Amino acid sequence: MPKFTSKHAARLASFAATALLFALAACGGGGGESTGPSESVKSLRVLDYYTNEPDNSIYTKLLSACGEANGVTIQREAVPGDTLIQRVLQQSSSKTLPDVLMLDNPDLQQIAATGALTPLDEFGLSAEGYANGVVDASSYRGKLYGLQPITNTIGLFYNKDILANARVKPPATWDELRIAARQLTSGKQYGLAFAAPANYEGTWQFLPFMWSNGGDETNIATPQTAAALQLLVELVNDGSASKSVLNWTQADVNDQFMAGNAAMMINGPWQFPVLNQDKSLHYDVVPIPAPKAGATVVAPLGGETWTVPQTGNTTRQRKAAKIVECVNSDENQLLLAKERQTVPTRTALQAKFVADQPSMKTFSELVANARARTSQLGPEWPKAATKIYTAEQSALTGQASPAEALEQAQNG
Repeated sequence: MPKFTSKHAARLASFAATALLFALAACGGGGGESTGPSESVKSLRVLDYYTNEPDNSIYTKLLSACGEANGVTIQREAVPGDTLIQRVLQQSSSKTLPDVLMLDNPDLQQIAATGALTPLDEFGLSAEGYANGVVDASSYRGKLYGLQPITNTIGLFYNKDILANARVKPPATWDELRIAARQLTSGKQYGLAFAAPANYEGTWQFLPFMWSNGGDETNIATPQTAAALQLLVELVNDGSASKSVLNWTQADVNDQFMAGNAAMMINGPWQFPVLNQDKSLHYDVVPIPAPKAGATVVAPLGGETWTVPQTGNTTRQRKAAKIVECVNSDENQLLLAKERQTVPTRTALQAKFVADQPSMKTFSELVANARARTSQLGPEWPKAATKIYTAEQSALTGQASPAEALEQAQNG
């Protein structure tokens, strides 16, 4: 997902060092035969953007374990998320790319299009058994360029006490959402909080409404997308949601929810550690409401994918592929998912994961039908994302009707 997801959200959970006993035996497998003596590779460079805790410590430990299992020392560099792509493009130009590169999944196709990445099938790696949307996000022109161990998405959080006192059930459809949000709005308390800023975060939160109603980023000026945008406009106009949604980040939305200023919110599981600090707060999560009863909710997939850059050294690339394989082992997917409040990407792991982490049940179920943001437009996705949040801002501020705002953004 964009660079505003769990890696940037306020996450105060402490790093449980004893929990991350990464399965070294699982890290040493696979890949094709090296064209040179693998023993000559003593260290590998890894680039990622996990600068915040606990992610920084989690990935230092994980990568060190994977390196040890494969006989190499890991030289890890972590840079701020908003500088990673620029760094990668500079390194590609100067032929100084790292051996292993982590990318936010919407960025993979852009980098693959430059020729900077190596197809993983060259190392005997595949994405068999992974969620379809995850595979789409890590592929470009039919070739797999990355493997993503964990993912995330967004759902509808609700305050159990507030809804119970108001005798309101968690909404499952748009009509139910309109009614519930209106009934739960009182005084300083809004029925619903969501983020609609003029950036990719605003687009990210709008996608479940657009996609679930049959809207498509290839052309946002459609009745389906207009109806989705109309829903949000109505929620703001009737006071069920604050006009401040135009500026709120997902962290701001979470603050409003924790303060009791919103009975429901749209957010992701990276907020669990913060929410759980308040023992008096009783909440639960359901899917974002669907347009009609029985309709499939389609949410966006977040998370990061691990790649092998084209460094020109086949021996180092094959060793790097083993690190990518290790990061994606079943054991490490489950451990990362637990530590980072995310969902494993292999479908066969979902039942065990939910049994161990029941609070993640809704998000695990959503991943099955979740969609990669780049699945339709590939490297052109950022242009569409900009059009979407531009139209959303225009409609929510009353500058244009939803249909007009979408038309202007699409053709502007």
